[in-house]
Amino acid sequence: MTLPSTRLLTSPATESPTQAKSGGCGCDSSTTVEMDEKLQERIAKHPCYSEDAHHHYARMHVAVAPACNIQCNYCNRKYDCANESRPGVVSELLTPEEAAHKALVIGGKIPQMTVVGIAGPGDPLANPDKTFRTFELIAEQAPDIKLCLSTNGLMLPDYIDRIKQLNIDHVTITINMVDPEIGAKIYPWVHYKRRRYRGIEGARILHERQMEGLQALKEADILCKVNSVMIPGINDHHLVEVNRVIREKGAFLHNIMPLISAPEHGTHFGLTGQRGPTPKELKEVQDNCSGNMKMMRHCRQCRADAVGLLGEDRSQEFSKDKFLEMTPEYDVEQRATVHEGIEKFKEEIKVAKEKALAGKKFANSPKVLVAVATKGGGLVNQHFGHAKEFQIYEVDGNEVRFISHRKIDQYCQGGYGEDASFEYIMKAIADCKAVLVSKIGNCPKEKLQQAGIQTVEAYDVIEKVALEFYEQHVKELGNQE
Repeated sequence: MTLPSTRLLTSPATESPTQAKSGGCGCDSSTTVEMDEKLQERIAKHPCYSEDAHHHYARMHVAVAPACNIQCNYCNRKYDCANESRPGVVSELLTPEEAAHKALVIGGKIPQMTVVGIAGPGDPLANPDKTFRTFELIAEQAPDIKLCLSTNGLMLPDYIDRIKQLNIDHVTITINMVDPEIGAKIYPWVHYKRRRYRGIEGARILHERQMEGLQALKEADILCKVNSVMIPGINDHHLVEVNRVIREKGAFLHNIMPLISAPEHGTHFGLTGQRGPTPKELKEVQDNCSGNMKMMRHCRQCRADAVGLLGEDRSQEFSKDKFLEMTPEYDVEQRATVHEGIEKFKEEIKVAKEKALAGKKFANSPKVLVAVATKGGGLVNQHFGHAKEFQIYEVDGNEVRFISHRKIDQYCQGGYGEDASFEYIMKAIADCKAVLVSKIGNCPKEKLQQAGIQTVEAYDVIEKVALEFYEQHVKELGNQE
């Protein structure tokens, strides 16, 4: 298999054929296949909507929407902040004209960038003029870029026609509850029609508007992803019901993500000691919901000005003082050539995965987790000491399934802080049986072995390396019995 020389992305995973169908439509199988193919085409280059695409295609968010019309206990919008990586944070706000210029600059510099989204730092539909003007300018000058927005849904029903008119094909709604009593614990207030509503009354208005908006998206044939923040003790057990309701209303994808509640972020939950879920708790809820609809597990909870692949942020390379001095070199044909190369490489990886999985049958094989250091492309291709996150896969001998990513402190820091970073790494991967890396030093390798975690050095397709480790792991277990 020949590997491309182009700079590809940061993450692994396979993606099963799209399962979303219009339930109960009575379509024959040929019609259903055609529907699935069209749907697959719509998401094929969107790194948020397609787990496969996020290995290869990039996105960018433009921060043109500062105002918000609800208050969330997990949110604290921060401006001029380069040190935090979470939603609601930006380094600088842009005008629509600046945002369009930035999109053209980055679309030329990073030709695998396929999506421009507006996700804040407030709510795009609480800033409709700036949001839609930005989309108008980008659509005029970069017609091959997909447009998407993320919203709390409060004003969504009022703007469905405008969204459809601008060919915004992907909309994300953050829905954390379908029970206003639970919502009152998450949202202190909702500002609607020039009045501020508090408690259950505000949560009820938000819920009703979200459901109306979700239904309207379905009727307009606009793909909808629902984000839900998992908050232990508040909505964790309720998210199965959220999942059921949004599926019935036509959501395409559900992204259940962990609460970020560090006290230094200044959120209400952070300052009052509300903890986020453990990886095990998050996986359990995701697994409980995954049988109902397609589940997004590769979300990075990006900043509102993120640039690049999921799992990387190159926004500081394109600060306002830099990109405004750059002349856009946006070449649609050159971008198409890059995309053709990516698709060719994806096909090579797909063939290699199928070959690795062919004939693998282990009866009653136990499931184990492995941590993977990867720079993208579906490969084990990163040095242990350079990793800033691990991709976590569940392996049972017959299947290699991506389940999450876990951020870590980079181990190699020139000798400074390596002991502390290794302790943090160990906490992140303590439930894993192995770490798959391109290279690893003797010192961390010995520490991992002492902790009962094997290391596998390879440069190959993730599934192949994971299955080869699993076969050896099963043999060793058999020898111990």
